[in-house]
Amino acid sequence: MIDAAIFTIFPLLMAVAAFTDTFSMTIPNRVSIILVLAFFMIAPFAGLGAIAIAWHLAAGLIVLVVCFALFAINAIGGGDAKLLAASAVWFGYGADLIGFLGTVGVYGGLLTFAILILRANERVLLALPLRLPMHFFNEKKGVPYGIAIGLAGLTCYPDSVLVRWAIDRLV
Repeated sequence: MIDAAIFTIFPLLMAVAAFTDTFSMTIPNRVSIILVLAFFMIAPFAGLGAIAIAWHLAAGLIVLVVCFALFAINAIGGGDAKLLAASAVWFGYGADLIGFLGTVGVYGGLLTFAILILRANERVLLALPLRLPMHFFNEKKGVPYGIAIGLAGLTCYPDSVLVRWAIDRLV
């Protein structure tokens, strides 16, 4: 049962965050809350001791502080900041977290570039029979960075400590 939770909860919530940010430019608070609560319910049964769980929590808190500073200067949205911090708890303090954050940066850069291309070609794209969310064309709306966070989470999660533990149990 713990294996099933490890394989489904984080990926499902990353997909929900990316999807909702794509279409509404919001990430529901419940996604970040469920991520953190689920981690603390799963971690003790997944072979993580108290010290390891504390390091995972420290990773989330450090990312939250940095993201709060970025939010304060209007460089990142509040939902993105909360999602990034809640996701960091799942990766822990170490190489997994660095890989995840680096992947978020790469995907975020590609996403921003794609949004800029969309905005530069707004007239052509709106004339086509494509159904694109209109906020993609609104410069005041920013970039739905939850897409990059969700995709990075899905990309990096298979190499995380929890997934490696669950796979080792299955083998």
